[in-house]
Amino acid sequence: MTRIFPKAVSPQAVPAPALPSRQKPIAVYYEHPEWFRPLFTELESRGIAYEALRADQLAFDASVSWSGRYSAVLNRMSPSAWERGRGGAVFFSQHLLRHWEEQGLDVINGSSAFALDSSKGSQIALLERLGIRAPKTLVVYSADQLPEASDPLEFPLVVKPNMGGNGAGVVRVDSREELEFRVENGLLKTGPDGVYLLQEYHPPKDGSIVRAETLEGRLLYGIRLHLGETRSFSICPADVACTLDGRSLAANARKESSEGNGARVEAFQPEAEAVAEIERIAQAAGMDVGGVEYLISERDGRRYYYDINVLSNFIADPVRVVGFDPTARLVDSLEGRLMAAAA
Repeated sequence: MTRIFPKAVSPQAVPAPALPSRQKPIAVYYEHPEWFRPLFTELESRGIAYEALRADQLAFDASVSWSGRYSAVLNRMSPSAWERGRGGAVFFSQHLLRHWEEQGLDVINGSSAFALDSSKGSQIALLERLGIRAPKTLVVYSADQLPEASDPLEFPLVVKPNMGGNGAGVVRVDSREELEFRVENGLLKTGPDGVYLLQEYHPPKDGSIVRAETLEGRLLYGIRLHLGETRSFSICPADVACTLDGRSLAANARKESSEGNGARVEAFQPEAEAVAEIERIAQAAGMDVGGVEYLISERDGRRYYYDINVLSNFIADPVRVVGFDPTARLVDSLEGRLMAAAA
């Protein structure tokens, strides 16, 4: 059912005793119906008032003020919504996040961070501005342009939708002839913006990549994903089913995405230089909570960053993998923000 906002509604939990009694609820803005149950459970366990706002079930009145309605808005919207038939919700969210900010609401992972998350081309541009190494990349308007655009690049390449998510639509091509064949036969997928990225492919050393999660611009934890035999582009940390020693992870992990190809995950501490780069990226992106991915290239042994994720779904069964619950750390951060705002 579509809900029209703003209007008077009851929050889904009561204010925590530790917070001022006048504390307004926090809004959790999201799209995926399952990913954020741990977040909602943590908020409820602490008695923090919140409203869960589904992006694909909202309409908003731009003429009515939101001022004072929420203590903060936590944006947990994913650009990968287009993979689930909700691409319009991505563009709707861009308008709504800006509208909230213009009305003075404290939006966590706000419109600028979300815009970056929605464009891999913009992510590469940010890395270039920061002087942080990324694969050589071209942003291409249409599939027909891809073969000619590939001329200055060194194969193998990957073709990516500019608006990504979970590796959807990412294809490796090993020659211009293969690229031409895929274009001529309509075998390349793009997102709702219709834009492609053409990028030099760096095979990851030892078949593994690193995902670093950040909170408040600082490293929260790192994991190394061993991709298994398929070297899949479509592996989400929350979907990997086993640790490196073969222990099964949380039951809610989508095991079909990882068990068949040997994907494994382990805790990993990036070296100091990488930590500094990761934190620079998070801070420059305006990312309050999110992830950064990199690999060590088999081509030249150097570190390359290739993805910035404002949406963090965290790892399955995090306590077993990294030793603590990152959702609890996120809610700690929210509580501190609410207390500061109420002071």
